[in-house]
Amino acid sequence: MNVLMIAVDDLRPQMGCYGDPDALTPHMDELARRGTVFERAYCQQAVCNPSRASLLTGLRPDTLRVWNLATHFRKNRPDAVTLPQHFKNHGYHTECIGKIFHDPRSHRDAPSWSIKEKLAFTDEVGGKYALEENVKNGGRRKAAATESADVPDSAYIDGQVADAAVESLRSLAARPAPFFLAVGFRRPHLPFSAPKKYWDMQHAARIGRVPTPLAPIDAPAIALHDSRELRGYTDIPDLEKLSLAQSAHLRHGYYAAMSYVDAQIGKVLAELDRSGLRELTVVCLWGDHGWHLGEHGLWGKTTNFELDTRAPLIFALPGQLTAGSRSKSLVEFLDVYPTLAEICGLPPAEGLEGLSLAPVLKNPRAKVRDAALSQFPRTSPEGSSGRTASRMGYSMRTDDWRYTEWTDVKTGQVHARELYDHNRDAQETINLAGRPEHAETVARLGKRLGALTAPKR
Repeated sequence: MNVLMIAVDDLRPQMGCYGDPDALTPHMDELARRGTVFERAYCQQAVCNPSRASLLTGLRPDTLRVWNLATHFRKNRPDAVTLPQHFKNHGYHTECIGKIFHDPRSHRDAPSWSIKEKLAFTDEVGGKYALEENVKNGGRRKAAATESADVPDSAYIDGQVADAAVESLRSLAARPAPFFLAVGFRRPHLPFSAPKKYWDMQHAARIGRVPTPLAPIDAPAIALHDSRELRGYTDIPDLEKLSLAQSAHLRHGYYAAMSYVDAQIGKVLAELDRSGLRELTVVCLWGDHGWHLGEHGLWGKTTNFELDTRAPLIFALPGQLTAGSRSKSLVEFLDVYPTLAEICGLPPAEGLEGLSLAPVLKNPRAKVRDAALSQFPRTSPEGSSGRTASRMGYSMRTDDWRYTEWTDVKTGQVHARELYDHNRDAQETINLAGRPEHAETVARLGKRLGALTAPKR
């Protein structure tokens, strides 16, 4: 079978198919009706480069030694065989359109693709802004945090990516070899830029309120951050708390950008149907991590909370008997690689750290793992993050709990713990780790987490 893999930057599981009645995402919702929605899928690290590198190599950030935006995975694992490379090695034509690996040109990966990547690097193609004042002030960097312009979809990069993907599908339909086409969209990553019509269709009053605006009670400082990703935009204050109006406008922008990307995905899926490829093609859609929209007082990703580590994952297979199903099976993004290989009949790649989800695609109640592991580094206990970490936060999601330990990178000493009860506190508003009545649970989960993070021998 062919593979159409769709990656969406900073997309949290906020679409209609994930239960948000205010999200206008009809095309992703339709894809969900054709396949399986994984309700509890978790990235390995909630920031672009480590998450994508991990998913696309099937290796954990610690194995790759990739924990920041700068490090190319081949620096430490030059012989890694990526997901598209595995398909290419078994006779597939592989193409990349848009953002699949991380953005800079230094993150090109020629071994993965049959032809040169298209529209893959923002510093080459631009497309963040359409309004002249933003292009002048920021261009390819940071100007305003939001933009609503009365322009066609192709004025922004994701419209161009969709158009290129449509053209590619038309060419691929005539090829005898199977294909692996990876299409990566940049919104709803900041800036929240989208044509005005997508802003106008949102229910602004309903989506503007932040449901849980306060940091979790008793959460350690290291678990939080200063929302610096957002602070870098010209219309956002450097230190002051956002006003209610600013917060509501940003949330409006996120929903508009999400609807804009959904429309672009719809164009690609429509071409898959028009060209007769739908019944020959596996579609896999994922967001590289979640995002905070003011919850916990945070804007952005880069934490171990549920809102950042949990992300969308949808598989739709030709003739899928479980079409329209939903699975609560715990899933890691490491599992995407072995799953696609198995369902397409390829031999398993060596050394992968994920597990195939093929049993869950056959039976949504099946389980392949008992816990999902994520992590995030910090350079200091105060919650900043950067290239050289002194602390690593390992976070384990089980059926009932999220348990996190912040450890010293050199000594392994645990400096802080978090425990959230997902049966009673799905929004993670109270850290229970320090409460005596939960000491036994902390000890039990700590032992389990230690087994998951122990160095491989």
